[in-house]
Amino acid sequence: MGRHRRQWGFGLLPGLITLVGYGAALVALVLGADDAVAWATPFADDWGSPWQGLFRGGLTVVFFGGCLLLALVSFTAVTLLVGQPFYEALSERVDRTEGGEVPESGLPLWRELWISARESLAVVVRVALWGVLFFALGFVPVIGQTVVPVIGFCVSAFFLTEELTAVALQRRSVPLRARLRLLRSRPLLTLGFGVPLALLFLIPVVAVFLMPGAVAGATLLARDLLGETGPEGEAEGEGGEGPDPYAAARGPVPPASYENAARPF
Repeated sequence: MGRHRRQWGFGLLPGLITLVGYGAALVALVLGADDAVAWATPFADDWGSPWQGLFRGGLTVVFFGGCLLLALVSFTAVTLLVGQPFYEALSERVDRTEGGEVPESGLPLWRELWISARESLAVVVRVALWGVLFFALGFVPVIGQTVVPVIGFCVSAFFLTEELTAVALQRRSVPLRARLRLLRSRPLLTLGFGVPLALLFLIPVVAVFLMPGAVAGATLLARDLLGETGPEGEAEGEGGEGPDPYAAARGPVPPASYENAARPF
């Protein structure tokens, strides 16, 4: 992105638009987190000091962490949806720079937006379910206030990586479930990309400035996951022809059945 500053500048607009709404939501969350935890734990009303404060304070941290988990992934999903045309073009440019085939979905923009929105919603639902689980585990003394938030952050980093790599993998007709399998097959690579990025995305303004670079990096990650090595690499074969490098990722679903393959459930 440092070599294409004009495109980087255009890429800031979707993030700025999304940031306004999320900023207001996070302020409301900070103001209401204590009341929400107190409402959920009426049995602790009669506890003495300092146990009530420690218990509810720990749960507030877990609750806020779960909301941040959801916000991280949904912020990325909404920003990618708003900036779909730009990020698609950026991802294609990265593929072209790396050499080899530059896949295209061949779908009209409205269908790409519909598929992207539908799959992003499925990811947000998954993240919300994880968030509920982590909030429940937050009631476990000590572990709930130490280990659980760390695991929750790693889960958010995993799904953040999925949302970002979706830009490149959707162009390759790789559906959501197959994308999740790909990421789970390389957990250290996935978390190595997602955890530092998720830490930076905790700062909303920084997230806006990093989105174009994050999409470019996720495209390189997607190529690594699929074993793409360029026009003379093993994945494409001689002259860019050979076995389909995406067949294993797609699974048994034929590439032509893109819309059916992209259904999240």
